[in-house]
Amino acid sequence: MRKVFINIRELLQVRSDYPKKVAGEAMKTLPKIDNAFLAIQDDYIVDFGSMTDYKTQNNDELIDATDRLVLPTWCDSHSHIVYAGNRSQEFVDRINGLSYEDIAKRGGGILNSAKTLQNASEDDLFEESMARIQNLIELGTGALEIKSGYGLTADAELKMLRVIQRIKQKTNLKIKSTFLGAHAVPEEFKTNKSGYIDLIINEMLPKISQKNLADFVDVFCEKGYFDLDDTNRILSAAKTYDLQPKIHVNQFNAFGGVALGVQHNALSVDHLEELSYSDIEALKNSETMPVALPGCSFFLGIPYTPARKLINEGLALALASDYNPGSAPSGNMNFVVSLACIKMKMTPEEAINAATINGAYAMGISEHYGSISVGKKANLILTKKMDSYHQIPYKFGHNPVEKVMLEGQIIT
Repeated sequence: MRKVFINIRELLQVRSDYPKKVAGEAMKTLPKIDNAFLAIQDDYIVDFGSMTDYKTQNNDELIDATDRLVLPTWCDSHSHIVYAGNRSQEFVDRINGLSYEDIAKRGGGILNSAKTLQNASEDDLFEESMARIQNLIELGTGALEIKSGYGLTADAELKMLRVIQRIKQKTNLKIKSTFLGAHAVPEEFKTNKSGYIDLIINEMLPKISQKNLADFVDVFCEKGYFDLDDTNRILSAAKTYDLQPKIHVNQFNAFGGVALGVQHNALSVDHLEELSYSDIEALKNSETMPVALPGCSFFLGIPYTPARKLINEGLALALASDYNPGSAPSGNMNFVVSLACIKMKMTPEEAINAATINGAYAMGISEHYGSISVGKKANLILTKKMDSYHQIPYKFGHNPVEKVMLEGQIIT
């Protein structure tokens, strides 16, 4: 039996040419059908078009979408939602004048989260994370990349990755797992960073590969964390285990991380609040997706990724939440899309493309997610009543989602 959305005011992101991503000028176009239908069989999209072309089949289960929009669920390609506790005190510390770097230097930040997580049980960590997952689904996220990186010991990193595997098994959300052991240098290796990198390469990576716990590898390539040589060592070692990079670069400084990521065939380079001409040149003619994280810029009060510069140079851009306890404690992709329009001067069309099809590309899943195309997974948002998709970013901070379908099943 088919499920069929009928009388859809606007069916967004309809693609019959199956692009893996959209870039440059093409990002300005968001293909849509007005007064549309969309048919689902099992967990796949099987047909769509204008209501004038809809032909009822026996036993079709109809879902009336009058005055509502349908679009693919958000594909959030960068998150850290598996964590224990919170860092609300650091939020207050920043209000009182401390910078993110100041807090990190005195043992806060990532090291704070690592200490809390190391002491948390795996079951408690799973339950905390699943509560966040449920909230994200209600906000329209249908695919999510989750990083480790708050363990910083072999046991704790593996614990995080096992929790991510349990989330994969528990939810219909499409989950991709990234190993981020090189998120910070733990206190016990403060004067021996090379020794910690040895631990990552010689102990963590082999165990993770043996248990098949990660899809990607990440490094926080930043001054005061892991430099270019460190990053090169880790990515070179990870290649032995067929872990493609998705790396943090240019959050606070631009010093060659983008080019290094491209050199290692990174699927994405994420943050890019600081961006140089050489970074843009490195990205041209590469398959690496730049990813902007405007929620982090909003929360920390740092510059936003220069989206216009990237898009005007003909490059693609994805948007993601960076959901984490320290610098972006929200996974609301609707707000991320609003921020992209308001602060990064992206058009609604560009922002929705960046948060759907390009987000799917940045997770390696655009073959099955990110657009309304026959044969793709039925991961869909049915919005509340609205006149146009422009209202999604326009009404910042609200939840435009009425129902979410994941793998052909109405979840909320």
